Amino acid sequence: MKQFKAVNWNTPENDYVEMFWEQNLKQFWIDTEYIPSKDIDSWKSLSPELREAYKKALGGLTLLDTLQSHTGMPKVIDHIEGLQNKSVLSYMCMMEAIHAKSYSTIFTTVASTTEIDAIFEWASTNEQLQFKAKTIDSYYRKLDKENVSKEEIYMALVASVMLETFLFYSGFFLPLWLAGQGQMVASCDIIKKIIADESIHGVFVGLLAQEIFNTFSEKKKEKLKAELFILMDMLYENEMKYTDHVYSDVGLGSEVKEYIRYNGNKALMNLGFEPRYEVSEVNPIVLNGLNVETTQHDFFSKKSTNYEKTLEVVHLHDEDFDMKKELEMEI
Repeated sequence: MKQFKAVNWNTPENDYVEMFWEQNLKQFWIDTEYIPSKDIDSWKSLSPELREAYKKALGGLTLLDTLQSHTGMPKVIDHIEGLQNKSVLSYMCMMEAIHAKSYSTIFTTVASTTEIDAIFEWASTNEQLQFKAKTIDSYYRKLDKENVSKEEIYMALVASVMLETFLFYSGFFLPLWLAGQGQMVASCDIIKKIIADESIHGVFVGLLAQEIFNTFSEKKKEKLKAELFILMDMLYENEMKYTDHVYSDVGLGSEVKEYIRYNGNKALMNLGFEPRYEVSEVNPIVLNGLNVETTQHDFFSKKSTNYEKTLEVVHLHDEDFDMKKELEMEI
């Protein structure tokens, strides 16, 4: 008979799990705490080509976060040792769902229902976007069986890091680039919160992957490393085509590709490997957007200047609207 256990936080499972739990809690946010409606005038000032690229970028991000919240994290959780590790991943899974919803919050502010429907249809049919989703999903689906090997678990974690630290960033480029020039700033505060989450997701999952990798023989390590590079090269070539599709009309393709290589190296470092892509110069405006700050405050622990949330509720009564009574009292 299977024995069920309760998670015991009094004894840490490793030297980093509590730190990641606390950091996730500090970064907690929801999309309705932000007000992208401040960007309506900015949106109207953008060229039709930039608006189209922006919608495609968000559409692609929505699809990938949907995959990560509905399939990626749940499959991984089932096969990771340690109830505390599972707890951190469960929290991250919930945040991935918030990410996916957050793009719709921006969409609803700036686009019509017809435009939104068209973008979601585009996301479901775009060849390159579907390819990267199916490729990552194929590694997750290998966990959907009774007897799963450690190699399959490792490669599923690798796929997760590739998604979180590599494939999202072609979509993040444009919101960061625009905000760096004072456009779509309120919406980008949501994007920056998502980036902060994805950053620690990639690091945490990368650490879990490294722990498993270190248990393999040298021969097995070389085999898995070769498989990892084959996967990465395949995703990289596809990402170049995807970038051309999204950004060719706005002339940002070459800059986005540089940014992709930069984040590809970060994904490898999260997995414990050396960078392998040559990166000349990433747009400084976009890199500045990756700093752990929003328009004013500490990015990891506080809200930005575009954050609004009711902190105190005062209930109104009928007599509050009795102007005559108030005037008599003043006299």
